Amino acid sequence: MVNYQLSDGVEYRARSHINIYDSPKCDRLATQAALGRHLRAFNQTRSEVNLETTAVMVRLCEDDYPGWLDFRDIELLEVTEIVYHPLVLSEEEIRDKLPIVINFTREAMQQSNYYLWGGTVGPNYDCSGLIQAAFVAAGIWLPRDAYQQEAFTTSINIDDVEPGDLVFFGTPEKATHVGLYLGESRYIHSSGKAQGRDGIGIDILSDNGDAVSQAYYQQLRGYGKVVASYQPS
Repeated sequence: MVNYQLSDGVEYRARSHINIYDSPKCDRLATQAALGRHLRAFNQTRSEVNLETTAVMVRLCEDDYPGWLDFRDIELLEVTEIVYHPLVLSEEEIRDKLPIVINFTREAMQQSNYYLWGGTVGPNYDCSGLIQAAFVAAGIWLPRDAYQQEAFTTSINIDDVEPGDLVFFGTPEKATHVGLYLGESRYIHSSGKAQGRDGIGIDILSDNGDAVSQAYYQQLRGYGKVVASYQPS
């Protein structure tokens, strides 16, 4: 019998891109662990590992994001003796890296892509997955979801927004969508087919834009500036 249990207290490294799901059914993507990411198993007991169980609960080290790993993907992990240690970056260091972030999103848009819920590995992303991946390309970690990214950034007003800042959309209660500000009232984001884009595109923050831009503009919540790299708990 194959032992599918991951060891408690052991940090693992992804040897390949791996899907992480939002339930043990493994039928709905929550996020993805790109090659090289670190994770640990948690809340696992021996009683949970039985013939009826098909997944193990894990937490990604870089952003503390929880999810379920399909047993069949455990073979894509390796034990790492070098545990994850986040970099501490100053606001000035982050500002200097923002051109890398912007270029990442522009290059991602040039590839054939579609909106993928839970996608953080190119070419297909969801909204916050694109933003997280773009900042990671510059060595900066952000939380995973749009509402978490909004809470992590420093809120700024429209007069202070600059290229590389984040733009948040949603309801009065919660951010449900995020884009990257490019300047001149334009932002780049990955949006779903139901919203009219089905992939990465550039829209404007104005009532004078097309139907998609107008729909998002009506959901505008505000702007956030990234001033630190995420430090796991």
